[in-house]
Amino acid sequence: MSFAVAAEAYDRFMGRYSVPLASHFASFAGVVGGQDALDVGCGPGALTTELVRRLGSAAVTAVDPSESFVDAARERLSGVSVERASAEHLPFADHSFDAVLAQLVVHFMADPVAGLAEMARVSRPNGVVAACVWDHAGGQGPLGLFWNAARVLDPGAENESDLAGTREGHLEELFEAAGLREIEAALLSVSVEHPTFEEWWEPFKLGVGPAGSYTSRLDRGRQAELRELCRAGFPDEPFVVTARAWAARGLA
Repeated sequence: MSFAVAAEAYDRFMGRYSVPLASHFASFAGVVGGQDALDVGCGPGALTTELVRRLGSAAVTAVDPSESFVDAARERLSGVSVERASAEHLPFADHSFDAVLAQLVVHFMADPVAGLAEMARVSRPNGVVAACVWDHAGGQGPLGLFWNAARVLDPGAENESDLAGTREGHLEELFEAAGLREIEAALLSVSVEHPTFEEWWEPFKLGVGPAGSYTSRLDRGRQAELRELCRAGFPDEPFVVTARAWAARGLA
């Protein structure tokens, strides 16, 4: 899936969760100095920034199918090679990287098994391939309360719970189907404080991802109904949203 939105919109919507997730994910993947790494589906650069912090910009490469995200990552991360490409068609030779990571990407791949197999192809022998996806199926991702409210408003609303990797154990199944070895799994968690409800709500109106697209399709009255349903689900301000993500890693 290619996101046709500005990088700043993605930052406000998902970056507030993906940035703190990146350090946990990189640690789970075992990223350490001396490696070179590829960030697949880098977006505006949340995980890429963490990889640069650990490895240095010269050791990090990133790809994303969205032109606006590629432009933003290039501007923000001087010295990092950023190319426009999808996970299923990585423009690199076999055995190019020590670590190949995909944060919050597998569920948007057109063919997750093919994408993971490509990640394995460009990994060096015994290199690490790792991915993580929000627990949308369990309702414990950062959008769980939103989708609960949306289904009250519209019982037929299609949420993200059926997407690849969003249920427990599915990432490991996809890794195995892609030919990865010595697969390990983990549950990662981040907690983000929101000073006000409006600070949490406003980014949903920016059209980012399935939740943003759903919100933008509603007329003003229905948006107001959805907003109030969401508001009723939170305690007094400020409040904390705790989100968890399924993660898996394997050897190429």
